[in-house]
Amino acid sequence: MPEQVSSSFPLFPLGLVALPSEGVPLHIFEDRYRKMIERCLEAAPGTLERSFGIVWLSDEELKPVGCSCEVEQVLERMDDGRLNILARGRTPFRLVARQDDLPYPAGVVEFLAEEPEDVDAGAARAARELYRDLVMEATDREMSEQELAELDSYRMAATVEFEPDAKQQLLELRSENARMRLLTLMLEGAIERLALVERAQARARSNGKVRFG
Repeated sequence: MPEQVSSSFPLFPLGLVALPSEGVPLHIFEDRYRKMIERCLEAAPGTLERSFGIVWLSDEELKPVGCSCEVEQVLERMDDGRLNILARGRTPFRLVARQDDLPYPAGVVEFLAEEPEDVDAGAARAARELYRDLVMEATDREMSEQELAELDSYRMAATVEFEPDAKQQLLELRSENARMRLLTLMLEGAIERLALVERAQARARSNGKVRFG
């Protein structure tokens, strides 16, 4: 499948990484980005014109791969023109070139296709089992097998507070099997960190005393 190229695509450099399917709340206050979002809102839902690209502006650089996001909902409009919106991650893209001829940041982007591959059922199963364990630990909710089977790597990762560099690695992979394997490592780390937090909270509640019964 050929990869689609789009020019004059609005870009929003931010200190975060958006993933496909992820809901991203944003506060829009700069004039150039207000113009960008108003341009998106003029387009019909589900069209490319309704979307803009979030690219991670890390401490070192503007990353070359970002995620297109559709404006899903305007949560609040303020009298001074500021906006609170909810955007939804759609498709990974590669930034080919920057453009400076629009009233907001924009560029030529190439939307990225997935590599053809056979499904690695073992990689998917390992990631989904860890995700189920994490959800149980964090929320006490037991996920059904059907719920888990419907989740791809992006949908699972989008609901966990991972660091931007880990999310960027997921976003740049064009193989779902590779993303599932990376997500397995990320989920193992998240479960370990959650256990450390729970142990620290238990120690705080005990005032340094070991409690029995």
